[in-house]
Amino acid sequence: MGYAYEDLSDSQFEGLVVEACRHLFGEGIQSFAAGRDGGRDGRFQGTAEKFPSSAAPWSGITVIQAKHTNSTNTHFSDANFSGITASSILTKELARVRLLVEAGELDNYILFANRRLGGVTAGSIKSRIANDIGIQESQVHLCGIEYMDSLLRRYPELVLASGITPFSGPLLVSSYDIAEVILALSAQLDAAPMSGFLGVVDRVSYGEKNLLNNMSESFASELSRRYLSQTDHISKFLSDPGNVAVRERYDGAVTDFQLKIVAKRHEYETFDDVFNYLADFLIGRDSVLAVNKPLTRAMIFYMYWHCDIGEVARAEAD
Repeated sequence: MGYAYEDLSDSQFEGLVVEACRHLFGEGIQSFAAGRDGGRDGRFQGTAEKFPSSAAPWSGITVIQAKHTNSTNTHFSDANFSGITASSILTKELARVRLLVEAGELDNYILFANRRLGGVTAGSIKSRIANDIGIQESQVHLCGIEYMDSLLRRYPELVLASGITPFSGPLLVSSYDIAEVILALSAQLDAAPMSGFLGVVDRVSYGEKNLLNNMSESFASELSRRYLSQTDHISKFLSDPGNVAVRERYDGAVTDFQLKIVAKRHEYETFDDVFNYLADFLIGRDSVLAVNKPLTRAMIFYMYWHCDIGEVARAEAD
């Protein structure tokens, strides 16, 4: 089983890449620094110790790129990553890399990404990069999760050297359990659409909970307007004896969400920010949730309204 690179922050992934390159090239690796376009570059000048091999190492100026995503099951071949459109990640990056070649600031190019890389894909992307920026294909190398997993199996100390700890990352929650809940709920809605949601009684504690969690009045009102009418249906669905397995998934999701929110709450000024972060992160990470965006946001609202996430010391559910 490979390393969960998607659970790292961008800076943690970059740190891991730096340590991997330090092992492959030598101590002269310059760490990542933000470029004008928000890109991240590492640099090595000289002769590599053992890359691509000790017998025929690269020499000159090597530019290292790290492209990280929190999404799961991603590939180098994904259109938004390596497509030929102007909006793809690779298209944007190559425009900047080409300028480095023209300025004599790049002889070799190595690209790390926590994406799967197939043999056919690797060849076509390497060829495209070499042609676009004007260097030999032998001076281009792509490193996907297969290559990084191989490095970490042989040199597990790279993780420790990069400073990655369980508590140093961002607010990252698992999408698996909540995706299963959304699938089950969505299937029921499709199978038996309701003419209208059952009536709900606004909780007296909702306003107090918003104050306690520092959720703005306007944001709370908008959430209520959009999703409050769905809470009764979600509650009845989760409490149905036939949905015990789904309820267990829900309980697992809220436990994961709440523990991580508590640990990282100080990094967000308002709970508006927490809500939007969770929704954007989950929708961006999981294709099931991306297809069911409104229901995903409704479920996060239900978690909050039902006092399963957020501060609840003085805002218990009725």
